[in-house]
Amino acid sequence: MSFGPSAAGGGSSFYKYDMALDLEQVRRVAERVTASSGLELVDLEFLGGGKARMLRLFIDKPGGVTHQDCESVSREVGTILDMEDLIPGDSYLLEVSSPGLDRKLSKPADYERFKGSLIKVTTYEPVEGNRNFRGRLNEFADGRVTLELETAGSKKAKKKQKEQVAGTKVTIELKNVAKANLVPEI
Repeated sequence: MSFGPSAAGGGSSFYKYDMALDLEQVRRVAERVTASSGLELVDLEFLGGGKARMLRLFIDKPGGVTHQDCESVSREVGTILDMEDLIPGDSYLLEVSSPGLDRKLSKPADYERFKGSLIKVTTYEPVEGNRNFRGRLNEFADGRVTLELETAGSKKAKKKQKEQVAGTKVTIELKNVAKANLVPEI
């Protein structure tokens, strides 16, 4: 679910004056707005350059977000960002959406919240000869993710990796996780 586009911003060219965008300041604004509405800011991205810039916010709440939630956050965050001129340069697109069924897991709290869920994990460094894993999030403790493996992934990946046996548990250091997402179970 997403709500957009919303044109916002103004001023001079981003590159012409080499103004720095403070994403942490933008994050604080978005977190303040979402928290005041009983929502969680899951993630934010700033993409593109020149006149094709986009700020994308991902929000969530128990039971899922509505179009009205997205619209409200878009309006409030956009107004604050423009009033405080936190996005320097030309206009930008502000998009607010839910994280989706395949939401990214990035914070320790995400791993706690989704224990028992099916996830995909890609690591920076191989663990037991593999970098791609798919399995149930069995445990998260002491900065380590424990998965009960389901499959080894794609056929191409199987050729390059050691065989992964379903039901086997593997523990991965959180700092070694390059990417982790929920796997939709429908």
